[in-house]
Formats: sequence, structure tokens, C-alpha cells
Amino acid sequence: MGGPQSPATTLEECPWFDAQAEKALISRAIDAGKTVIGVCLGSQLIGEALGAAFCHSPEKEIGKFPVRLTDAGKANPLFEDFGSVLNVGHWHNDMPGLTPQAKVLAYSEGCPRQIVQYSERVYGFQCHMELTPEVVELLIEHSQNDLRRAGEFRFVETAEKLRSHDYREMNQVLFSFLDKLTA
Repeated sequence: MGGPQSPATTLEECPWFDAQAEKALISRAIDAGKTVIGVCLGSQLIGEALGAAFCHSPEKEIGKFPVRLTDAGKANPLFEDFGSVLNVGHWHNDMPGLTPQAKVLAYSEGCPRQIVQYSERVYGFQCHMELTPEVVELLIEHSQNDLRRAGEFRFVETAEKLRSHDYREMNQVLFSFLDKLTA
């Protein structure tokens, strides 16, 4: 999943997060042929585990904004329920790196790498389709500094706006993707 850390976070900065161990675990799972899905920090760690360095997104995004499928995304049957545009959750400032084989399946106005397919069974979601009102409340509670500065960024919503969204449609589309992936 995600967190305030990045793949560059050290054990000295965050003793409960070991990016090297996470990347090693992801590598082992991929090498074993497992299905691996990373969300936010997880997508960045997948790219790193595959040798593609994460980088900063052009824009900080916190809120619910549209992602658009690329031609590769539209051609992937796992994403047929997305439509060409879907409003999804965002809570990030970075994005995953791309391997030579990676396909960008979706992008937003603020981030060109929202969904990345690394292989048939490995996907990175920079966006947050798993958000619910309860999760958003927890994120708001721990993100006061970012939210107080919402007016400084094009794609950062206020706490009130975040609370006003209905997250069910994107949740259902995520469930459909996961059902198809595991079928």
C-alpha cells in the first residue's frame, strides 16, 4: 500500500519501514510468478524492485480526480470496466519508475503514470481506488500540514471536499479489475 515514505526513505528516517527489505520481498514474489499489485508507495517499490527508479510526480495530488486510460489501457481486458475516464482517489507526490517492458495504462493531468503494467501479473497503481470515507478520515487526520496548504497546489483538495466524495464507483471498478485478474 502506501504511506508518507518513499522508496528512498532510510531506516534512520523511519525505523519501521525497510525499503530494501520491501523491494527484496517484491522481487522474490515476482520471480516466483506471483501476482503483485502495488498501490502508491507499493507501485514505486515494484518499479524499484525491477530496476526502475521512482521519481517525483509533476504535481502533488490529494483528492478525487480523473484518470484517463491510454490506448494500452483501453486494449487490456482487465480494464474494460474503467471506461476511458474514471474519477479515482489520489494521495501522492511521487510516481513509479518504468522498465523497458512497462506499459502506462492510465494517467492524470497531474501525474503521467497512474497505472503501470509491468507484466501480465504485476501492476502498479499510483492512484488510490481503495479509498472509503473511513480511510479518508484517517488520512485527513494524519495529513493536516498538506491539507492546510491545499490552495498552493492545483490538485490538492481541502478536508471538506475530500469528505464530500462518493468513493463507491471507483471501489467497484477496482473490485472488477481484481476479480478479472484472479479469474
